Amino acid sequence: MSAHRFRVRVYYEDTDMAGIVYYANYLRYIERARSDWVREIGIDQLAMKAEGVVFAVRRVEADYLQPARFDDELEVETTLSKLTPARMIMAQIVRRTDDVLFRAEVTIACIGPGGKPARLPAELRLLPLTPTS
Repeated sequence: MSAHRFRVRVYYEDTDMAGIVYYANYLRYIERARSDWVREIGIDQLAMKAEGVVFAVRRVEADYLQPARFDDELEVETTLSKLTPARMIMAQIVRRTDDVLFRAEVTIACIGPGGKPARLPAELRLLPLTPTS
């Protein structure tokens, strides 16, 4: 499976007093990209929720490499790097053209009623992993 790409424009409200993107907003950007990817592969999260199953971020490891600034156009690249029956690990990179600004490895757990682990939807369990370079 190839990488999913999602575009984000930096708005004034995304920046801090120094005029750069506030660090927590990168987490918002990568969340939007993951949600878009899930929708694109045909998973209906509202239907999952109605069945008592949801996705939850279990772990994020992030590296802030360079600042983004007001009006930058960014691209979030998302790749699936590991799958287990109830968990997926995704690599996410935020770029401004060729410059890598932010990298994260995000572990997503699938949880069911009572917060117990649940199986990932079949559409996800059958996806090929993205080769790492």
